Amino acid sequence: MSVVVALRRAAPLLVVAAGFFLLMLPHAQAQWWKRAPVDFEECADAAEKAATKTERTAALADCNAKFAGRRKPGGGYSYYDFLQDRTFDIAGPNPTPEEQKKIDEAYTTYLANQRRSNEAAQATARQQREQQEQQVQQLQQVALRTEVERVPIPVERPKVQQAVGARAKSAPCTKGSFSCEWPRLSESLNDLKKLFNPTPSKPAKKG
Repeated sequence: MSVVVALRRAAPLLVVAAGFFLLMLPHAQAQWWKRAPVDFEECADAAEKAATKTERTAALADCNAKFAGRRKPGGGYSYYDFLQDRTFDIAGPNPTPEEQKKIDEAYTTYLANQRRSNEAAQATARQQREQQEQQVQQLQQVALRTEVERVPIPVERPKVQQAVGARAKSAPCTKGSFSCEWPRLSESLNDLKKLFNPTPSKPAKKG
């Protein structure tokens, strides 16, 4: 008799507990279906189902923060390092510590190569600039030498000829030499021409 009374008293409690279990079951099933995404692609698909554009943008930003890798068409994942502009193959949606170490070592090598390339480029540019400066100097020297050659140098009259001419004018005439007799002969010839060819007189002017 006491057992029946106890069951009757416990019946309302069992009904309440059963109802609570039935209410929680769909919620538990919904939580099972809404499991956390395993990679960026699943996360992005879920973000696209957001109600508003603002929520979608925020959800995609959260996906980018959670997952660094991207699915590869043939399987596996890849990680893009924008500092090196290079892609690395990784096993999962995020690099493991060992994979991250290799990526960092590659970045150190990348920086060293960049520094050497910059130094080589600077040395080449410096050499080209020096060669251009040398060519300009050579052209200036050639131009200056050409201008000097074009300027005419005044030719001085030989002093020997001037001295000979001066002595010839001041030297006394030797009697009987051709140079002395010729002026007198020329005057005599001119007198003979005047005798045989008298100058005709001008006709008198009529008044």
